[in-house]
Amino acid sequence: MIHSQHAPESGLAAEFGLGIDAGGTETRWALAAPGGAIVAEGSVDGLSALQMGSQAGRDAVHATFARLAVAVLPHGAPARVWAGLTGFGGDSELLQRWLAELLHLAPAAIHFCSDIEIAYRASFDPGQGYLVYAGTGSIGAFIDTDGQFHRAGGRGVVLDDGGGGFWIAREAMRHIWRNEDERPGAWRTSPMAQAVFDYVGGADWAYSRQFIYGQERGAVGKLALAVAASADRDPVAAGILREAGRELARLARALAERFGPRPVALSGRAAGLHPLILEAMRADLAPDTVLTQATAGAHHAAARLALTPINNNTNPP
Repeated sequence: MIHSQHAPESGLAAEFGLGIDAGGTETRWALAAPGGAIVAEGSVDGLSALQMGSQAGRDAVHATFARLAVAVLPHGAPARVWAGLTGFGGDSELLQRWLAELLHLAPAAIHFCSDIEIAYRASFDPGQGYLVYAGTGSIGAFIDTDGQFHRAGGRGVVLDDGGGGFWIAREAMRHIWRNEDERPGAWRTSPMAQAVFDYVGGADWAYSRQFIYGQERGAVGKLALAVAASADRDPVAAGILREAGRELARLARALAERFGPRPVALSGRAAGLHPLILEAMRADLAPDTVLTQATAGAHHAAARLALTPINNNTNPP
């Protein structure tokens, strides 16, 4: 998927900045012209830095980078790239080399960081506020005025990541199958269970097992869409979304207790699944907390960051 706006005229030289926001669900990119105008944007398949731990995962990441380059280059050759990847831990040498070869750049012109860093910078300047991000996983983030990254949560879907898409999907599946243990066939009277089983392919346990254990975490997280779609008809689904909001509020409270009260921005695809999430989060924060739903695209922020010279010596969050 590609959207273009303010496309550069043929023959007009410009030093474009390419921003990449890579998550488990999708990888969004944007190309910024000098001055910050976004001239093109689009998306390709999701990816995670955690995939770099296996050969199959590395092949998938490289293939996604290749598709991204094919999508970007017709709109302009970027001079620099700022890329945020979910699961990024600081080892970027191979990632830089791959992307540099595909975009015809020097590796030093490419900066990799956590996807949460660019999401934060899309909402706040350093020191201004707290970001709570709910995508496939969840994390609370604060970048102080010295540029130091501080987190709450973000430990991965196996350990926690409460309130994220994977967590919502897991809570729904757990409730459905506990009900089936006690009352086989109970799913037929549950709008949430019907939506979930329709999404995974069938009501037999084999479909759920293959879905949960046979796919990447980002694909599993997409099941949260079915939970949200049934929330207005199923009180259990609504309850799961409210609990997701409370889980996300906990992240903001943890940061406020450590660094003092500040405005909070809620961001990420899972955060926008249903108004119940934001409502429950707001109710669980201090009454004077300023809470907003972030609308700025992290890939746009990354593209504008890429317009300036890149320092690749920063520490990853």
